[in-house]
Amino acid sequence: MADAGSAEKRSDSESPKPPQEIVSVTHGRVKIKGNDVPYTATAGTIVLYEDDPEFKQAPKAKATVFYVAYTRSDVDDQTTRPITFSFNGGPGSASVWMHLGLLGPKRVLMADETGNLPAPPFRLVENEYSLLDQSDLVFIDPISTGYSRAATGENPNQFHQFTKDIESISDFIRLYTSRAKRWLSPKYIIGESYGTTRGSAITNYLQNRYGMYLNGIMLISSILDFQTVEMDPGNDIAYVVILPTYAATAWYHNKLDAKLQLSLSDTLAEVEAFAAGEYATALLQGDSLAEGKRRSVVRKLARYTGLSERFIDHSNLRIDLMRFTKELLRDQQRTVGRLDSRFVGIDRDPTREAFEYDPSYAVIHGPYSATFNDYVRRELKFESDEPYEILTSKVRPWKYDKHENQYVSVTEALRSAISQNPYLKVFVASGFFDFATPYYATLHTFNHLGLDQTLRNNIVIKHYEAGHMMYTHLPSLAELKSDLEAFISQTKNV
Repeated sequence: MADAGSAEKRSDSESPKPPQEIVSVTHGRVKIKGNDVPYTATAGTIVLYEDDPEFKQAPKAKATVFYVAYTRSDVDDQTTRPITFSFNGGPGSASVWMHLGLLGPKRVLMADETGNLPAPPFRLVENEYSLLDQSDLVFIDPISTGYSRAATGENPNQFHQFTKDIESISDFIRLYTSRAKRWLSPKYIIGESYGTTRGSAITNYLQNRYGMYLNGIMLISSILDFQTVEMDPGNDIAYVVILPTYAATAWYHNKLDAKLQLSLSDTLAEVEAFAAGEYATALLQGDSLAEGKRRSVVRKLARYTGLSERFIDHSNLRIDLMRFTKELLRDQQRTVGRLDSRFVGIDRDPTREAFEYDPSYAVIHGPYSATFNDYVRRELKFESDEPYEILTSKVRPWKYDKHENQYVSVTEALRSAISQNPYLKVFVASGFFDFATPYYATLHTFNHLGLDQTLRNNIVIKHYEAGHMMYTHLPSLAELKSDLEAFISQTKNV
């Protein structure tokens, strides 16, 4: 008989058992545009294994990815039925936002059509704007978000980086597509925020690694070039492309003069022209800018932002985002949101330079967290005692390994994917009141994508009078549903 010591040694040398895949299948119905849509819902996990290029050892479990899939159940031939893979951003965000806000058969009920916080307890309602009538849906939680976890014995930090994140989610998409026999279906990706960075890179990776060509990619609140949002010394482009969102926010809170308050679209057209022309030129000149010209730019910036000339002058014409969120309504002792600047918050200290919390995140955090945690157990019948990581800091620091010492950009990956697959279409949705991914920064990015002229019509860009999660604003949700439906209809058979 072996002694305790030898038994312990033998136990330490054994490889950990691979995690078991869990699948829960339920059925439901949702009414969309007056039509009854039956569906099968699958909540489960898929285990990812290490890719051994030399095939010298047995596959090693690396991670377990949680997903929720909805498949329309009254379709005979799934090869003609579109399928859409969805994820959010962060990095560190689960897929819950678009799942329960935009695409899935259930949506979070907010207090009103503006998207204000309802009184708890919160609840879900049938989502009459779901995309399930047009496409099957698969919601993916990146590793360390939601219920997705690194395998036992694996360091989760290996997945908290640009490249491994792309590879792991692409591997999941490949596995799911193969198991569900959907390789011949029209295929789409929809990402939000950092999910648009991820989605653009994944589109290119799927093409080159697996030969999986997509029909389309849908980018909600897009960020493909981080130079457009990083307000670092010497990077003036970030100040230029955020200016129209400053103006939109000031317009919403009635901080502009009477003429500029008349029409948001007219005001933004005027501000965009100023930003791309006189303002960009002034910043380019730096300290050599003539004093008279500087005073003119200060006056116009004050007029377009609702801030004082003194504040703008002391900011050296470069208005920091976090200072703006505090300064615009400082006289009312209120702040405006980063994800959606329509929302206002109350800070303990009105003299701070930045808000102490984002009021636009505060209105969605509670409702989306509570409703998903109830829904996943009560209706989807998936049970786990692990915390569902809605938006976690556990992925920090996130490593941009391929972009060390440079601004992160996936514009070349997207350009390359479209050039190689000219049937690949791109739908881009931006909110006028989104500071996280400003709409004019997105326009700048796509105007510099470098696509051949024959492929420029592959890009469709739409704007909405809401913020980062524009679907929390009911009129924008209805409009976005219509636009996504049209996009899929026009691209699934091209």
